[in-house]
Order: sequence, then structure tokens, then C-alpha cells
Amino acid sequence: MADASYPEGLLYHPEHDWAQIDGDVATFGITWFAQDALGEVVFFEAPAVGSTVTAGEPYTEVESVKAVSDVIAPLSGEVVEVNEALGDTPEAVNEDPYGAGWMVKVRLSDPAEKDALLDRDAYVATLS
Repeated sequence: MADASYPEGLLYHPEHDWAQIDGDVATFGITWFAQDALGEVVFFEAPAVGSTVTAGEPYTEVESVKAVSDVIAPLSGEVVEVNEALGDTPEAVNEDPYGAGWMVKVRLSDPAEKDALLDRDAYVATLS
């Protein structure tokens, strides 16, 4: 399992999801805290490319040895890519939550929603 980390430059949703924005597309995943709380991730249900997600609403589920949990969209938009590799290697969510464990890429419908997300320090403060 990866060491605890919360990279600078990402935006965080209070439900323990992160977003990395590159132009009008954002990459989503779950934070180190979320994957640690879940335990060993054994299944990722990828949403369909072309489906839409809404900020603050669940867009998929991850199953761990402990539970099945909703994954919350930090921003709204259309899913343009899913991390198909997680189908074969869902443990990447535990091993590299900000790299190989990314979940979807979304073309943002309202980039201003990013203003409601937390920076690293504000997110980490919610954990204590």
C-alpha cells in the first residue's frame, strides 16, 4: 500500500476524491485516506465513456474487502476516458492512488465548480 500523501496541485472534494485539471479535462480518483479506509480494493466498476457525472453525486463504485463504496464526482461533465487497467489491476488504487489508480477523465461542463473544491492544506485539515 502507498504511503500517506496528498499532492500539491490537486483539488480535493470533502468526500475524499481528487481532481487534476488540465485545460477542460479533469482526471478523478480517490485520495490516500479513502483507499486506506476502504482497505484492499478488489473491483472498480468503470462508468461508460460518454456518460455524464454531477459534482457531489456518485458516479461509480469501488468494492474492497471491507465494503462497496460510492465514488463521488468532484466536478461535473462528460466521461471521456476510463482507466480500463483497473479492471485487471484494481489494487492500483491502493498502490498508486494519484497515478496508476486514477479512475476517469471528464470534460468539464462548468469549470467554475473547481472554486468549491479544497486545496491540499484545506483537505488535510479536514482529516484531523
